[in-house]
Amino acid sequence: MPRLSQLSRSIEGKVALVTGAGSGMGRATAILFADEGARVAAVDINEAPVEAVAAEICAAGGTARAWACDVADRTAVQRLVDDVAAEFGGLDILVNNAGISAAVPFEAENYDEVWARTLAVDLTAMTYTIRAALPHLRRSSSPRIINIASTEGLGATPGHSAYTAAKHGVVGLTRSLALEFGKEGITVNCICPGPIRTGMTEAIPEEDKQKYARQRTALRRYGLPEEVAHMTLSLALPAASFVTGVALPVDGGLSIRRA
Repeated sequence: MPRLSQLSRSIEGKVALVTGAGSGMGRATAILFADEGARVAAVDINEAPVEAVAAEICAAGGTARAWACDVADRTAVQRLVDDVAAEFGGLDILVNNAGISAAVPFEAENYDEVWARTLAVDLTAMTYTIRAALPHLRRSSSPRIINIASTEGLGATPGHSAYTAAKHGVVGLTRSLALEFGKEGITVNCICPGPIRTGMTEAIPEEDKQKYARQRTALRRYGLPEEVAHMTLSLALPAASFVTGVALPVDGGLSIRRA
């Protein structure tokens, strides 16, 4: 039947830049976006994994190219974004997924080093990518910025103060920029994943994962990277044009549990 609705739920032909695309949620996002017809710039600090992701997408009939970049390097980020826009003829969607995590007590000797690197990668780097992307996003018909935060941006865990502070910063940055760019039609949102099976959680023993999930989540399990990617896709759709400034938990119900 003919469609009666007006807004598009397709990102076919859109150009999407995904950082941290070499593994985990970034990989899942790059693959999903390519499956949905986007042309994907897959970015990671590690060249071999992100090259493999791009090759996998292309082998399946999608469109992707890999770039190696340290997102905490402002000059490298500017060059990256300009190269992506030149390669694909523009930029419509920016997914800031790259991140690191280190559990370290506040009084640890290496705390200053951990704090500086965590804030640089998990928060400050997003300002670099967004600032570099803005001139290109302003030429898009449906510009989207999606930042990956964490449920640590909504609460806190002992021993993770650097990571928690960074993720609270991502939520605050998202809300502030949503207000700043709203008049231009640029939406800025963030996803707050909970316990997800990624490289960051790989070292946690399976028994501990299951115990934590049973005690803390409504769904009583860890989530999958693709489950996060689908929520990221939802915020990237042209139809998501009246959603901005949100911090969306994708956490199996962890953030609503009080006991």
